[in-house]
Amino acid sequence: MVAIVHPSKLSGSQIAPASKSSMQRACAAALIHIGKTIIHNPGHSNDDLAALDVIQKLGATVVIGKTASGKIHTSPIEVNSNGVKPIGPSMNCGESGLGIRMFTPIAALSNELIGIEGKGSLVKRPMHFFDEILPLVGVKVQSHKGFLPIQIQGPLVPATITIDGSLSSQFLTGMLMAYAATEKQDIEIKVVDLKSKPYIDLTLAVLNAFGWKVEHTNYESFRFLAHAPLQPIIEYTVEGDWSGAAFLLVAGAIAGPIKVKGLQLNSTQADKKIMEALISAKANMIQVEDGILIGPASFNEQTNSNGLIAFEFDATDCPDLFPPLVALASVCNGVTKIKGVSRLAHKESDRGLTLQTEFAKMGVQIKLVGDEMLIHGGSLIQSATVFSQHDHRIAMACGVAALVANGPIEITEAEAINKSYTDFFTHLQELGAKVDIQ
Repeated sequence: MVAIVHPSKLSGSQIAPASKSSMQRACAAALIHIGKTIIHNPGHSNDDLAALDVIQKLGATVVIGKTASGKIHTSPIEVNSNGVKPIGPSMNCGESGLGIRMFTPIAALSNELIGIEGKGSLVKRPMHFFDEILPLVGVKVQSHKGFLPIQIQGPLVPATITIDGSLSSQFLTGMLMAYAATEKQDIEIKVVDLKSKPYIDLTLAVLNAFGWKVEHTNYESFRFLAHAPLQPIIEYTVEGDWSGAAFLLVAGAIAGPIKVKGLQLNSTQADKKIMEALISAKANMIQVEDGILIGPASFNEQTNSNGLIAFEFDATDCPDLFPPLVALASVCNGVTKIKGVSRLAHKESDRGLTLQTEFAKMGVQIKLVGDEMLIHGGSLIQSATVFSQHDHRIAMACGVAALVANGPIEITEAEAINKSYTDFFTHLQELGAKVDIQ
């Protein structure tokens, strides 16, 4: 798919997409919950659909509402589970990094031999964690030198272990879910150098919402506590997605004003920190009862200035914000400095290099200096053809920057957005943007 985004002025309101971080964790919790789970406001990105497929492969039954056209409906999803009881020899997590890292320890609760598969960029992302850690809890593992596909055979037996949290918090999420499912207490997971702590907050919030109790000490020690029996029927509502909404908020800041609705301001999602960056850039942002109003600081037609200024931001714990932050920084006057580049190497693409390459085509200079990214902003975005690099967030970042370019931006392989935010270009159109899809 090719998406051609034209320079456009935005107005109106848009509801944020459902959080795939929340949705996928809800699917995992529904699988290990013995009983019925009703998931409200379900997501329908590729990662969400992959999670639903995985829990069915691991024994859950899922009832999904659909429209007459066959598209996933926003009505609640019903999950019935009797625990992890695989119905086949393998499961495929699609291209979801969270999915593969979270569901592998959960699948290991079974004593059956299970193949763990993925596709796209996921086959190039390191999974050495499983080779090193799962044998410590009784799980047999066979991988391709730390990469997919892998085979595991449990059952996982919880024990006090120490894990490295520096590569990704997603491994820890999987271990927390699996340990909770066993209902074992007086055991501990110790963690060294944990990154992306807000994502662990989200994991703990989901577990707590279902009725499990896990406490931590400075994110260095996690303990499992006694709790009341889980309810036979549990209802969970998926949050609005701050990761996807970050692109809408930046779009509003550079081409609005618009209103973004459906976000929880008290969310534990890491990408809520986009608000801090927008404030630092001097975007005009107001919290109202039903959403967030956001637009440029000011606009001078003679100088084509939007009043946004360069900023400094630490994205170490929220690396998925790099793409929308780069789109924002590109139109801010001055040099923006973003810390945390080391967290970008093992995403859907090597995002540091990919952002540098694709934004250079639009006339934006980006320098990578150690763990910092320097974005030289304020010059007019140039009309160009860019490549998504099969990375959903790169496609969306380029689409946002195109709103204030001097001509259309053509984005090739734009279907990458389906991984997390299927309706992204449709939502831009609903806000007034001219977007041609080919």
